[in-house]
Amino acid sequence: MATSPPYPIPPGAPAPGELRRAHWWQRRAIRVAALVTLLALSGLVILALVREQTGTEGFLVGLGLAVVPVPLLVGAFRWLDRVAPGPWRNLLFSFSWGACAAALIAIVANSFAIRWIATTTADPSSADTLGATVIAPIVEESAKAAAVLLVFLFRRRDFTGIVDGVVIAGVTATGFAFTENILYLGNAFVTDQLSRESGLASVTAATFFVRVVMSPFAHPLFTVLTGIGFGIAALSSDRQQLRRVLLPLAGLLLAMGMHALWNGSAVFGQYGFFTVYAVFMLPSFGLLTWLAIWTRQRELRTIRAELPVYVGAGWLTAPEPYALGSMRARALARDYASYTWGKAAARAVGEYEAYATSLALLRHRGRSGRAGADFVVRERELLDELWERREPSRPALAYAARATAPVMPPMPYAGYGHPGYGFVPYGHVPYGQPQPHPAYGYPAHNPAYNPYRS
Repeated sequence: MATSPPYPIPPGAPAPGELRRAHWWQRRAIRVAALVTLLALSGLVILALVREQTGTEGFLVGLGLAVVPVPLLVGAFRWLDRVAPGPWRNLLFSFSWGACAAALIAIVANSFAIRWIATTTADPSSADTLGATVIAPIVEESAKAAAVLLVFLFRRRDFTGIVDGVVIAGVTATGFAFTENILYLGNAFVTDQLSRESGLASVTAATFFVRVVMSPFAHPLFTVLTGIGFGIAALSSDRQQLRRVLLPLAGLLLAMGMHALWNGSAVFGQYGFFTVYAVFMLPSFGLLTWLAIWTRQRELRTIRAELPVYVGAGWLTAPEPYALGSMRARALARDYASYTWGKAAARAVGEYEAYATSLALLRHRGRSGRAGADFVVRERELLDELWERREPSRPALAYAARATAPVMPPMPYAGYGHPGYGFVPYGHVPYGQPQPHPAYGYPAHNPAYNPYRS
């Protein structure tokens, strides 16, 4: 006699003992292969289009000149991301998307829009102006924002705040500007070849000065606004759905507006370009640079504030929160490990620093009520990763903490019971340390930790 299962089976669910197989398009390898194929095909098409417009010689000259600012810009964004470095695959995807997919979308859409405006309006001469000030900002910023959106949706664990948004958006825009500069510089070289001009007065030199020397940060500056919108959305809780949608859209609209102002500066008169550059672009660049650096320093302060709780539970040693909250101490710890035990140990220390940073930021989100349902699981994963790398990391960070700690002036003597004696009752949190959130209290004690074992 057949017995019914003890629990009801929902409609469409697999029968007991059966496993539902994922569809072929849901497999990670298939999705990665499709993405790589898409970017490769976009790159080949872009290569053919640019070479068709500039010729082989113009393409090579444009390529050689356009690559000049790329290492500086990518290095700057990578420096900004040093506190909690994201994986290289995210940066590689972002740059490839900007240089290939976004550039292809922009070239095709802008060309189509300009031709359509020229054939449907009474004033065909206005097509280029409308295309530069209206169509190009909308198309190009939307195409670049798609990379930030994809990382935000599919690499959510790596996208935790404003710095991540700034880095992903900036690297994407750097790739886009790289391809665009090849086209502009290659066309300028062809113009010089046809007019037989050379020297400082040449079109190539002027284009290089404006796009590479004066404004290499232009495209990254626009798209970083979109990245900041996504970064603030990443800091929002899951309950704030409207905010998570509106903030990225607001950042995208600001990016489009700034892009339109920059492209339209040429129609403001003889000195319109220099006016917009001096009055608007440079102050905006300085403000966003300050914001990015301030956010980076805030992450370091968060590390020092959140990690001491793991010292009491036995997961970290006392000097580590200070050392992990100092970029100088972190670099010194890696150098010490490399000199003492070799490059493998230095890599382990670097990984230890990255995991500890992720742990501190995770706990900060939890204490603020913005952690996901997998908070406990993720916290334990990070703690296990730290425990596996403790052998070279603990002495290296202890050395770095001693070498970089400020010299404290001697405290005046105060007897026992005096407020200045320094005694902290058990269970109390020292002044200046964050109070534990009721839902995210002290972590479980590490059973492998024995304070009396040397």
